Amino acid sequence: MDWEHHASRLADSFLRADSRWWYPVATTPRHHFVPRWFERADGGRVVRDGAGDPGAWLGTAYSDTTLVTRIGTVHADLAEPGTVVPYGRWATSSSTLPNLVVTMYRHAALTPTSSALVTTGTGYGTALACRVLGDDRVTSIDIDPYLVEAATGRLNDLGLRPRTAVRDITGELPGEFDRIVSTVAVRPVPVSWLTALRPGGRLVTTITNTGLVVVADKTPDGGASGFVAQDPASFMATRHGADYEPVLPSAEVWERADGDGETVTSSRYPLLYVPDSWDVRSMLELKVPGIDYRIYRADDGTITLRMAHPDGSWARATAPDRRASPTVHQGGPRRLWDALEGIRDRLNMWGELPVHGARVTITPDGVTTLSRGKWSATL
Repeated sequence: MDWEHHASRLADSFLRADSRWWYPVATTPRHHFVPRWFERADGGRVVRDGAGDPGAWLGTAYSDTTLVTRIGTVHADLAEPGTVVPYGRWATSSSTLPNLVVTMYRHAALTPTSSALVTTGTGYGTALACRVLGDDRVTSIDIDPYLVEAATGRLNDLGLRPRTAVRDITGELPGEFDRIVSTVAVRPVPVSWLTALRPGGRLVTTITNTGLVVVADKTPDGGASGFVAQDPASFMATRHGADYEPVLPSAEVWERADGDGETVTSSRYPLLYVPDSWDVRSMLELKVPGIDYRIYRADDGTITLRMAHPDGSWARATAPDRRASPTVHQGGPRRLWDALEGIRDRLNMWGELPVHGARVTITPDGVTTLSRGKWSATL
């Protein structure tokens, strides 16, 4: 299979030829790590098998996109091709888009002598780290025993033998490291990371349900300090078992979101689907973590956005189109739309939100605070 041409084309798509990351991307067979994956289909996501369609396999594997490889407890590797997993279950593992993997490693400022802890997934990102650092300097962990076993075998097939282990990344880590790079999101930064980081070490991760990449260096007191990177990224949240625990708003809350609100107002701004705006969503997630969103467009063009929270709070905003100011119904213990409007007021007044370039401080006991000027948010 002529995969080398495709891998070189992938490297050229986001890297200069003189980048030290070009050669690892251009010479690592990503398709080897993703023999099967999920694609969107009517009613859910369907398992695609690379060997059954080599052209689609190469085209998909060497595109700069994230490939979902596990939904709920269903591994694409272990499911029959054509299996459809209905919508409503969360993706639980993937092969992150290569550009983003490299971006996270660049933020980590890997040096030739760095020892690095990375997250496993399919093993592709681990392979790139091995190409740059040498496999004896890379430790790769994942909570899923099958993922670790499969990735280890695929890495070994390429002559790469990093240390691999089945671990919950929020718990005790297997050793001490100069760099910790997590392509799963956390909130807050685990204390175990600070313990495992060597003096002057660096951690790179994202905050759960936000687009915020946190880069922080260990401080002499055992904490860490750094910044929110300018480029956004979003990863799956850490989980502590085979699947995510059900913490989403209940069906009852979504039903209430279709009723009359305890307050009914007209918004000051056009309708915004919050997940489309990473900085607005990040600000709102810091203020009210755990909001879920749904959007619906009627045949006549009317758009309805619903927001719901596990505590029973909800909001529904309806407008004839995206440019119009919606009518908003709200209920429950908190006014979710009012919190959103406050963030949009700040954006309208200052032209940007303080999460851009925010300072990050992490205490030795893991309390993580983002701040910029008079604004701050503690996780």
